[in-house]
Amino acid sequence: MFVHLLPSLRMLIVMSVVTGVVYPLVVTGIAQVAFPAAANGSLISVNGKAMGSSLIGQPFDDPNYFWSRPSATSPQPYNAMASSGSNQGPLNPALTDAVKDRIKALRDADPGNTAPVPVDLVTASGSGLDPHISVAAADYQAARVAKARGLAADKVQSLIAAHTEGRTFGVLGEPRVNVLALNLALDGALH
Repeated sequence: MFVHLLPSLRMLIVMSVVTGVVYPLVVTGIAQVAFPAAANGSLISVNGKAMGSSLIGQPFDDPNYFWSRPSATSPQPYNAMASSGSNQGPLNPALTDAVKDRIKALRDADPGNTAPVPVDLVTASGSGLDPHISVAAADYQAARVAKARGLAADKVQSLIAAHTEGRTFGVLGEPRVNVLALNLALDGALH
């Protein structure tokens, strides 16, 4: 029995060191050299202070800012530890009520805006963490933000255009706007 046990224990120790220490250190080192921003969370910093990640949404409800896509995570919105969708189907009364409430909040914040509300402003993404909104959602909010900040509408539109990201690899997805980056640009904090 000991003839088989000793080599098994040696292999367990060697493989634990290789897969539990060496491999993670090598992969982390390669990531830090090849992709340092992504390896460190894709953080958006202003004056050395991390304001958030470009990969995880944040809640905004002040009329001076563009509002993010709703989040279905719990116990609080945009909880990266609990990434999830609402799992509510299109016929679910709870989803219908939530969408109605979100539309009302958008209409109350900008009563003069009679344009159709973009769907991504009233429904959560599959992960509940989406940091982007569609260009249509940004355009929908532009007049409210410009008015609240006392800015010219064309200035706000130019910031939206400057922060619009194209399709991934030129073909995947739709053009989108990172809400945190746009709001920081509005504050003049992001250059």
